[in-house]
Amino acid sequence: MTAARPLDDVTVVEVDNWMAAPSAAAILADLGAHVLKVEPLSGDPMRGLTRSVRLPDDADPARSSFDYQFDVANRGKRSIAVALDTDAGRDVVHRLCSTAAVFLCNLLTRRQERFGLDPVTLLTVNPSLVHATLTGYGTTGPDAWRPGYDVTAFFGRSGLYDAMREGEDGVVPMARPAQGDYTTGLALVGTILAALRLAERTGEGQIVETSLYETAVWTQATDYSVTAVDGRALRPRARENMIVATANRYPCGDGRWVVLNMPEDAAWPLLCKTIGLDHLLEDERFADVRGRFRNMPEIVAGIDEALAAKSRDEWGAIFDEVGIIWGPVLGLHEVVVDPQTEALGMFPDLHHDDIGQYRTVASPVRFHTAEVGPAGPAPSLGVDTRAVLTEAGYSDADLDRLIADGVVRVATDSDGNPGQ
Repeated sequence: MTAARPLDDVTVVEVDNWMAAPSAAAILADLGAHVLKVEPLSGDPMRGLTRSVRLPDDADPARSSFDYQFDVANRGKRSIAVALDTDAGRDVVHRLCSTAAVFLCNLLTRRQERFGLDPVTLLTVNPSLVHATLTGYGTTGPDAWRPGYDVTAFFGRSGLYDAMREGEDGVVPMARPAQGDYTTGLALVGTILAALRLAERTGEGQIVETSLYETAVWTQATDYSVTAVDGRALRPRARENMIVATANRYPCGDGRWVVLNMPEDAAWPLLCKTIGLDHLLEDERFADVRGRFRNMPEIVAGIDEALAAKSRDEWGAIFDEVGIIWGPVLGLHEVVVDPQTEALGMFPDLHHDDIGQYRTVASPVRFHTAEVGPAGPAPSLGVDTRAVLTEAGYSDADLDRLIADGVVRVATDSDGNPGQ
């Protein structure tokens, strides 16, 4: 018997694009929700923008050009293409929302109101609806109007980029694609699940939201718990200026790095003895925490030199044996073959009719007694328009008229035949 999926009785109507809000809807789909992705007639602008993968020359070209990055944020959904800037298009979405549990969007307030998708309008359509919004900076305040992306709102405005600099004059680093988007998507999922619980208890609709800006600040809550009180600027620290040597990162002999993270009182002598720096224990300059901090550049240089004698993985085996808490700095290409990711099922397989089996990325949610995970690949644009609107009560004549009037788009196959 197949285990139940936690949200298999929940329908989500999604009007969004790019990656943050779509990633939240993808997790809801992983949890079993029926997610209807409403796209403009031209499609989500994220479609087709991501780079191709580098596969062997004899690989199927379809596998090389498949849009894996769009897929991971939109898997398991159904796609319908609707012109929201028409009265008939708005009516389509309203009808879908009338029987849905969740409406999810990343539209700024003025665009919600323009398309009749604001909370007041949709809660009139469905008084028990959960209306969820993800934006760059929230829906109130002087910057609520401002479009936001993860590099601007999550990393830049939140202070995260500045905190990540190597030293006070260090170059501002560049974030990897959509890291803030996916983190904020997780925040929105948690918010939606709590709102669903409240809506079920009270029978009343809920209006919830989160933003890239707020989520990024929360990820730095340890720093902000102090800065919110004293208002002082954070002092970014280079490796040579860390407070303790046993909570730092170091290169090894093969050019790969390790991260250490241990309280220093007990760990300092253990580290020195393990890597052959026993003489530092007898040096009065390094006798206490203050002395070691004042002389940190010399200590870091000494540890770098000692670790250069062996590879990262050789040191890792030694650290494990003596009880040093460490972690390898893995490349992405190493993570995908890490035995621990395999044990956790972090890169499950999916099947697509055009490319066959491929690996995707699991959301960080696992149940022991319920089925959770990607249910299928991302849909092509408008492939479910006809089926979804038929289920919503539109007749064939209604659908033909909507198509002819340019209100909805129905996908076609390579031979020009209509899709679902």
